[in-house]
Amino acid sequence: MADKLYNYYRIEKAISFLTDCFREQPDLDEIARKIHLSPFHFQRLFTDWVGISPKKFVQYLTLDYLRGKISATGNMIEAAELAGLSSQSRVHDLFLSIEGVSPQQFKSAGKGMEIFYGYHVSPFGLCFIAVTEKGICALKFIDEEKSRLEFELFSQQWRFARLIHKPDITQEYIRKIFRQEKVHPEKLQLLIQGTDFQVKVWEALVKIPFGAVATFQQVATMIGRPDTVRCVGSAVGKNSILYLIPCHRIIAKDGTLGNYHSGKVRKQAMIGWEQSILGQQ
Repeated sequence: MADKLYNYYRIEKAISFLTDCFREQPDLDEIARKIHLSPFHFQRLFTDWVGISPKKFVQYLTLDYLRGKISATGNMIEAAELAGLSSQSRVHDLFLSIEGVSPQQFKSAGKGMEIFYGYHVSPFGLCFIAVTEKGICALKFIDEEKSRLEFELFSQQWRFARLIHKPDITQEYIRKIFRQEKVHPEKLQLLIQGTDFQVKVWEALVKIPFGAVATFQQVATMIGRPDTVRCVGSAVGKNSILYLIPCHRIIAKDGTLGNYHSGKVRKQAMIGWEQSILGQQ
């Protein structure tokens, strides 16, 4: 586990360097030196993680490329709505459905509920996941030194639920979420706490296809409230099931990435990772 985490953070450091210096076209030797690896080992590490070269990866994050993806996403969403497709969006062979907690569970912060949680390695570093019999209720990416803080914040949100550390159970969810091979589609249920408006925003985020990007304005339009861009931004910031409710796919209309709960470089990694996987299919 420690080796996998260390490898991700080396990749994260390389992505940060590449995006800052991409116009100077640093060669493989220079990038490898930055993360204290030989060029051979760095190339192998990066290719194992995403399947393509570092320079090709960063091309997916240029402003011109992302502006084009914004436009394409709008067309895809419009076409899907015209075709009357189900609101359960296909996300790289994941079928997601969203259910809100009952009003009583919301008021009582999960009283009577049993929640299993665990910490696991993901393609984007360490993550915290929590599940109930009704589905996944939290997924966050964290740094090791902040793992306790994340648990405390989660405990406050579900303070009357029974929280049980069960990584053997939660690991199976991680396997389903982050697999890269093509297998039979999985169905995952998400259990969320939020206002009616927040739930609408999160449902709209789930409709953004794997590997696509959208703007806050596009999401506001999707929910039929084009004048609520600021409120949409606030709702996106309240999302507690990262990646599956893909707020990492929201970028500024000029193609810049903007901020992210778990850090801008991790957002770059997530967008580029999805683009790279699509490019290999």
